[in-house]
Amino acid sequence: MPTDSRDSILQLTAAGVSVLIDAKGGQLPAIVHWGAGLPALTARQAETLVGASVPVTSSNTVDLPPRPGLLPGHHSGWTGRPGLRGSFGGIGWSPKFRTQTVALNGTPVTAFTSSGPGLLEISALDDADRLRLDLTLELLPGGLLRSRAQLTNLCDEKYTVEDLALSFPIPSEATELLDFAGNHNYERIPQRGTLRTGTHLRENRKGRTGADSAYILHAGTPGFGFGHGEVWAVHTAWSGNHQHYAERVFTGEQLLGGGELLLPGEIRLGRGDSYTSPWIYASYGTGLDEVAHRFHTHVRSRSPQVSAERPVTLNVWEAVYFGHDEDKLIDLAERAAAIGVERYVLDDGWFGSRRDDTSGLGDWVVSPDVWPTGLHPLVDRVHALGMQFGLWFEPEMANPDSDVARAHPEWIMAARTEWPVESRHQQVLNLGIPEAYEHVKKHILALLAEYPIDYIKWDHNRDLIEAGNQLEAGRPGVHAQTLAFYALLEEIRSLHPELEIESCSSGGARVDLGVLEHTDRVWVSDSIDPHDRQTMLRWTTQLLPPEYMGSHIASGRSHTTGRRHDLAFRAGTAIFGHLGVEWDLATASEEELNSLRRWIAFYKQERSLLLAGDVVRMDGHDSSILVHGVVSRNRSRAIFATAALDSLYPDPAGRLKLRGLDPDATYRVEPVFPGTTPSGLQPPAWWGQPTAAGQAIRPTSLRGGAQDDVIFPGGSFHGSVLAKVGVASPRIHPDQVVLYRITKIG
Repeated sequence: MPTDSRDSILQLTAAGVSVLIDAKGGQLPAIVHWGAGLPALTARQAETLVGASVPVTSSNTVDLPPRPGLLPGHHSGWTGRPGLRGSFGGIGWSPKFRTQTVALNGTPVTAFTSSGPGLLEISALDDADRLRLDLTLELLPGGLLRSRAQLTNLCDEKYTVEDLALSFPIPSEATELLDFAGNHNYERIPQRGTLRTGTHLRENRKGRTGADSAYILHAGTPGFGFGHGEVWAVHTAWSGNHQHYAERVFTGEQLLGGGELLLPGEIRLGRGDSYTSPWIYASYGTGLDEVAHRFHTHVRSRSPQVSAERPVTLNVWEAVYFGHDEDKLIDLAERAAAIGVERYVLDDGWFGSRRDDTSGLGDWVVSPDVWPTGLHPLVDRVHALGMQFGLWFEPEMANPDSDVARAHPEWIMAARTEWPVESRHQQVLNLGIPEAYEHVKKHILALLAEYPIDYIKWDHNRDLIEAGNQLEAGRPGVHAQTLAFYALLEEIRSLHPELEIESCSSGGARVDLGVLEHTDRVWVSDSIDPHDRQTMLRWTTQLLPPEYMGSHIASGRSHTTGRRHDLAFRAGTAIFGHLGVEWDLATASEEELNSLRRWIAFYKQERSLLLAGDVVRMDGHDSSILVHGVVSRNRSRAIFATAALDSLYPDPAGRLKLRGLDPDATYRVEPVFPGTTPSGLQPPAWWGQPTAAGQAIRPTSLRGGAQDDVIFPGGSFHGSVLAKVGVASPRIHPDQVVLYRITKIG
């Protein structure tokens, strides 16, 4: 017999967040409150609060106020977006679900329950006993909320799922929206707007997360920033087609939601078949930084954990492109090891006929033309130098000019007999076909068996256009492809648990919490231009902690934008992520190599803070001046950066304020320059008299950049003073950065 759940009200609280859930009356549970922590409620108080939250009936609406639950239903009178859309061939399109069981952490709930973090499971049946709905709602220890749903067909008729999106209520004061746009080489660009009556809908049909994805959809009190304003946010943890939405109906209810975006006929359930939605994550906080910290806490709790002691990486793509030459690549390895690099990654061009991007993709056999004795000479030398070895793959793609495409044209994803339009001279290999899946897996595992490979850069360089299964008359296959991608990653990791995998997709086009369940790093963007990377790194951390973000120092002239930048700006930007180098070191001068060596040494010394601290991003500066940093968990240390972009306005910059420190402690604030000083530097008086290599120098000599380490004594300030008053900023030229090392005194 099902557990009677008619009197179930639940309160979950963790890390300053409370969720109050009304599961009474057999209806699907509805969230009465999600936001700031509430005091522990008694059963009577909870009952009263739930009753007091029911709005009065509006003019010319249904007689009972509709409750938009986790999965809003049309049958209740809700006229906004329904959570579930589907039917048995046009019948049963408005199911009325009735809750059968409610369990918290595996224990049935029949009355009011108050708990800390917990996992709530709800099982319900529709009014015709043809569909079972299993909802999961979990409040994690860090205050992050997540939910997903499983729908099961209990009858013989086929049920087609058109849409399944979960939603979370937000209060009426959350009227300003923030999500993201972007493109290849310029990902995660913030955009703001007003939540008005209607639906703000972001759909992604690219078959991958997308460089222009909404990423995270926020709603908050007007003018919210990194450190102020109440903010609610949702993220769809799915690497295929997906959606995010914010909705306000005319009666004033507001929701944030998300889910997978299903193509027509993609999910058809026979008897006993189930569809499980992706996790939808929801984060609440005061300011965007607190919202981000909840995501970071969750990512950092995953297993296996990613260490903050991540190896400094050299990727050879922008050094050689397809011009693979054993002697040159070994020479690059030796140069990299000499300056402190700890991981060497061989990029595209090592396999098949892959001498350019038009041929060979999908043929995962080491090319005898380029590597007559295999990769052994390079791999052996890299390991002998004390570095890890990494290798690039793009397993989900194939060039039409490849052995695999010629042998198995039916493995190419297509909606009709002819293949889709090409992109980057390639098509998509259908991993939803078991034989194609096994083919790719076999070749990757063979290479991992032959070579001691420590790291895979897993790329994905085109959108999925008309991604159908040829063996099923072109039926949509994006859902199956996404699941197959996840499964392939998990199979490889289970056999090689020490292997690290990076998610790269034309740069940053597959960055989401779904892919992060199976990988250890993302490539933020194919553009390593530090001017643009300042913004991209700033906003990628809204979801991911720094240790998961590939962040490289490029050559002096950007390969994607053509801009030229000083090494100090390139390095001072890159150290706030998993540091790497993407540069033909054979073209670097001794002066550049010495400076690069000092930056790498500084990073190694500080990476346990840079990659494990709490991210802080400051408000209140002109858009051309970005202030950000990381603060240790115990608030004893911090590293902050001020980056000047675009122009000298305001000139000089306003006072430097720093948030996140202990307001009752005193800190030593020291500007640090691991390489050269920034161009145009005019230091404020509080920095004190500088020295270079232990000798006093004139401040005027700093304006062109000193060649030796420059040391300023800095000053001591109370934490509350740094947060509320601030200190004078230096003057620097555009596209320059100043770092500050901050240490608690006593």
